[in-house]
Order: sequence, then C-alpha cells, then structure tokens
Amino acid sequence: MTAVDGIDATATARDLFAAGSRRERVVAWQAPGPVAKAAAGMSGLDAMRAIRDGVLPEPPMARLIDFRLRVAEPGRIVMELQPHEGLENTIGLLHGATAAALLDTAMGCAISTMLSAGQGAVTLDLKLTYLRPLSVKSGTISAEGKLIKLGRQTSYAEGWVHDGAGNLAVHATATFSMVG
Repeated sequence: MTAVDGIDATATARDLFAAGSRRERVVAWQAPGPVAKAAAGMSGLDAMRAIRDGVLPEPPMARLIDFRLRVAEPGRIVMELQPHEGLENTIGLLHGATAAALLDTAMGCAISTMLSAGQGAVTLDLKLTYLRPLSVKSGTISAEGKLIKLGRQTSYAEGWVHDGAGNLAVHATATFSMVG
C-alpha cells in the first residue's frame, strides 16, 4: 500500500482515474484570421451583432468555455453560459477564471460596440470582486459588460455576473487601451 497523508493512494488513484469517471469534450472553432478579415470593414456594433446572429463565427475562447453572445447594444453586451463540470475546480465550484473570461470579453465587447471599423480595445487591467460562488447548479449564468467612458487612448467598463436566479455573483471594473 502506498500511503499519502494516510490515504491509500493506490486505491484512490484506481477509483479517481476509472474509465467510468472520465469525461471528454471536443471543442471545434473557426480559424480567427479569416473571421477578423471578414469583420475588418464592420463597425464594432455590427461585428458583435453578426456574431450574435451567427453571421460571423464565435471567437475560439467563446467556443472553449462555451458562452454565447445574447445582447449587443450600443455600449452594452450580455453573454450567457450554461455552466458545466469542465469549468469546475477541485472543490466543485466554477473556477474564477470562468467569470474573469466572461467579464473581460463582455466589457471589451461593450467598448467595441461604440467603435468604428478598424478600431479595437485591449485589456490593461481587470479587477474582479467575487461575491458568491458559482457552480453547475447555478443555472444559466449571465455576464453583462457596460461602457462607462470611451476615450481616445483609454476606455473604462464595468461588468456583472449573475447566477440563474438573478443573484449578483461577481462585479468587475476594467481599463482598456484603444488600438487602431
């Protein structure tokens, strides 16, 4: 018997790595280069609406985490995620990076909705405050990004993640550098 901190490691490994516990998920996405080229002549709002409506493919990160763009308005974006166990950490909650990716995307896209073709925004800083844990039992999670101030060099956005019951789970603020 191999023991690690009093645990029978051989039996534990056998149980934890059993074929019946294995999960597999295949992620498919479109190459981002051709999509960026197709969107190059569109305003940010038109590009966001094209993604929402399935005219343009979703970015690879959206496919990886499996979130969807649901609302695209001037200065406002809403993303939705049906949480799955592939996003869990070792204590059975959604990893904090899930909310961070949702909010970074929603806030950056909210800024993009106010930009002309050829302009963009990249994250300079991102601050999140986690208010309640999220899990696969949280129901459909929504992430809203809202433009606070659009500037020539720097822009600011605020974001919120709500669980399926409408409870605020994460609040965020971010600063973006303007490019293009």
